[in-house]
Amino acid sequence: MIYLDNAATSFPKPPETLDCLTNFVTNIGGNPGRSGHTLSLEAARIIFEAREKLTAFIGMRESERLIFTQNGTESLNMALLGLLKENDHVVTTTMEHNSVMRPLEFLRTSRGISYTAVPCSREGFLDLDDLRPAMKGNTRAVIINHGSNVTGAVQSLEGIREVVGDTLVILDACQTMGSLPVDMEKLKADILCFSGHKSLFSVQGVGALYVRPGISLTPLKFGGTGSKSESVAHPSFLPDRYECGTPNTPGIASLLGGLTFIAREGLSVIVERKQALRRILLEGLRSVEGTIVYGHEGKGARTYLPIVAFNIEGKLPSEVGYELNKRSIFVRVGLHCSPVAHRTLGTFPKGTLRVSPGYFTGEDDLKAFVEAIREIAEK
Repeated sequence: MIYLDNAATSFPKPPETLDCLTNFVTNIGGNPGRSGHTLSLEAARIIFEAREKLTAFIGMRESERLIFTQNGTESLNMALLGLLKENDHVVTTTMEHNSVMRPLEFLRTSRGISYTAVPCSREGFLDLDDLRPAMKGNTRAVIINHGSNVTGAVQSLEGIREVVGDTLVILDACQTMGSLPVDMEKLKADILCFSGHKSLFSVQGVGALYVRPGISLTPLKFGGTGSKSESVAHPSFLPDRYECGTPNTPGIASLLGGLTFIAREGLSVIVERKQALRRILLEGLRSVEGTIVYGHEGKGARTYLPIVAFNIEGKLPSEVGYELNKRSIFVRVGLHCSPVAHRTLGTFPKGTLRVSPGYFTGEDDLKAFVEAIREIAEK
């Protein structure tokens, strides 16, 4: 088996992830914040430790402003639905995932907001100067996909404040967290949204967002928090204002394990390893006659994640994916929940194949994958 779909979910997970997950479900299992017994307190300690480490990981300090969610999609929905009101305007890009575009479209039809999608290049890059004419007097937020889940293009945000001024910047960092350093201060982001099950190595079902001081969102959900139980009014303090119901403590424990693994290996080591795999993958694909690779041209200071979209001339992505699956090589095909991005690339509606090696991918795995592509292309 060769797994090359890490942009969807990383696999396999490091030992630290599995150890923390197993320890929780085997030895703890309590409901955090709902009781005063030892197991409940230990569950709460795990969530507190994960919150602290994750806050430091993004260069921030006030850990109560780090909100745990189910996934990156819920984080983005919380940011957009909790922030935007009637007549607000949003600026976004044509490389966004549907977890941004669908909430915006819902808000357009139900709440009367408007949005402008600024065109990116065919490689997936945004020119910040193109944001200027899209800004309006009622622009409430600019939301940008930090790293594309289709081409791997990473947006340079240097100088974004000079373009957008005091307008709130929401960053979708689902793909970049754990694959690149993500520092909210350096990126000038006001709200950072991300998932845990990709390059942070948690199991599925964990996401988060960080909200800077001075920003108040309307909660998506209301209910039990374990705090202020004497009142039917929902708590106004953080993080309880945005976290209600029983949390995914096993998942958060696994995230704590993933962060421990990253700290042990070193983020710089992980980044270089994945970039080396990207270079091997690109060299191999470009050696196969008839393949079309989208982006990854390496011009100037452009940065790419180890996510490569490609097609074989004359063959449908689904056809190639089926042939790979028969060889137990697993990639993703289609539109990757990002139809506007594929329109930008010119690959709509058929889409592409997407290959995303992870930290545990072997070089021999990529060579075997390239040989399989060569065989399929020559048929």
